[in-house]
Amino acid sequence: MEKIIRTFSLVIFLGFITVVAVDGINLWPMPKSVSYGSLSLYLSKEFELRTDYKDASGILKEGFSRFLDVIESAHVVDGTVTGQAAALEGLHVVVSSSDDGLQFGIDESYKLSIPATGSPIYAHLEAQTVYGALHGLQTFSQLCHFNFTTRIIEVHRAPWVIIDRPRFSYRGLLIDTSRHYQPLPMIKNVIDAMAYTKLNVLHWHIVDTESFPLEIPSYPKLWNGAYSVSERYTTADAIEIVQYAQKRGINVLAEIDVPGHALSWGIGYPSLWPSLDCQQPLDVSNEFTFKVIDGILSDFSKVFKFRFVHLGGDEVDTSCWTVTPHVKKWLTKQGLNGSQAYEYFVLRTQKIALSHGYEIVNWEETFNNFGSKLSPKTVVHNWLGGGVAQKVVAAGLRCIVSNQDKWYLDHLDTSWQQFYMNEPLTNITNPKQQKLVIGGEVCMWGEHIDGSDIEQTIWPRAAAAAERLWTPFEKLAKDPKKVTGRLAHFRCLLNQRGVAAAPLAGPGRVAPDEPGSCYRQ
Repeated sequence: MEKIIRTFSLVIFLGFITVVAVDGINLWPMPKSVSYGSLSLYLSKEFELRTDYKDASGILKEGFSRFLDVIESAHVVDGTVTGQAAALEGLHVVVSSSDDGLQFGIDESYKLSIPATGSPIYAHLEAQTVYGALHGLQTFSQLCHFNFTTRIIEVHRAPWVIIDRPRFSYRGLLIDTSRHYQPLPMIKNVIDAMAYTKLNVLHWHIVDTESFPLEIPSYPKLWNGAYSVSERYTTADAIEIVQYAQKRGINVLAEIDVPGHALSWGIGYPSLWPSLDCQQPLDVSNEFTFKVIDGILSDFSKVFKFRFVHLGGDEVDTSCWTVTPHVKKWLTKQGLNGSQAYEYFVLRTQKIALSHGYEIVNWEETFNNFGSKLSPKTVVHNWLGGGVAQKVVAAGLRCIVSNQDKWYLDHLDTSWQQFYMNEPLTNITNPKQQKLVIGGEVCMWGEHIDGSDIEQTIWPRAAAAAERLWTPFEKLAKDPKKVTGRLAHFRCLLNQRGVAAAPLAGPGRVAPDEPGSCYRQ
């Protein structure tokens, strides 16, 4: 460590290092601070990981193995080195904390140093947590290039010093497995690509009106609402997704959307419907409704370890309650109208979630209708449009920004430039209120999305938002034209890694216009 630091000081003194302009290098998302030199190194065939980190869960070791896989995935590395080229022998990783628990707000910072001289030459990665180290590995992977002459992996422009940390703690992507089932391998592909872009929350919108594909041991008939017997997720499948994501530094936010968007629940348990003719929202007058919700959240707490659970609460039409005789009678007895019953349902469900140790995320309608009565542990999830975050944080609640006009991936007319320029802190200038915007999320709703088109609909537009959420505000381009080449390069890198990211030249999931280079599409 001491030797490497002194080497860097000498290199800097000799003037080999230049501070890089934001659009001067092909890294995505752009780190907080980058400097580089002018020399090239090649990766030794015995390139190794050195660390004193205990790595009880194998997270660092597996992350290093994936790092080697992705840098070698595009071409067969079968060359030999001749001449005076210097070898990079390995990577020395120092992780300060032994705690590998993944939760909201953990330290994701890192410092990556790659010297140009020394004997032997080792890159050096420092991080407070193993998850910061994983981000450093992702950045390192983008510095590695295949040399078509020597057929080996090289690092150009050494020495490098990169100091980095995220702007927002919550950087999310929603997938919807109710409108169309997504096979486990495809969900894992999405998680891999999230890690490449440094997104860190997979919001799993598991169930909705159309289908209920998840096994709930406490109420096993719920997944009778799946499209078919093969389009289901077992509890073990859900655990596998959570663990797969966690090893990549990604939390899984599970959602049950109540009381609306829940018709599929009644396929297995018809008493959850107000009536056979009026099937949603869930029956607010039936105690069994809340027993089922309690059972689901109890089962969730054994699988989904993220601090938050998403309880939905959007687009609730209470007319079924007011026209169904037994529900109407209950409303009269309780002295509630439809909107008051909606409030009662949301607040009671919040209390159930709190009893299972969760903090709560609700869609913005709950705040718009009865915000002051929400639990102070509520995070309001904006989606209807701009201006909501301002009101939420002014009321002292936390907020996630997903305004549909800019960050809904199923809106195919929304371009990557609009994704890039969408600013979560628009018109929020008070520093205390700014901290209440915990981040943002791009949403891949599944009405027209299945395993055949999900990747090209998500990428590269989600990557454009990922830089907005990761990179310091002052480093973000004021004009997206300035990052077009760099994002095009990253999109091609995704393709090389097996991610079906669409061309930049057009909104949505466009096809290539004509024959040509990946970098110009």
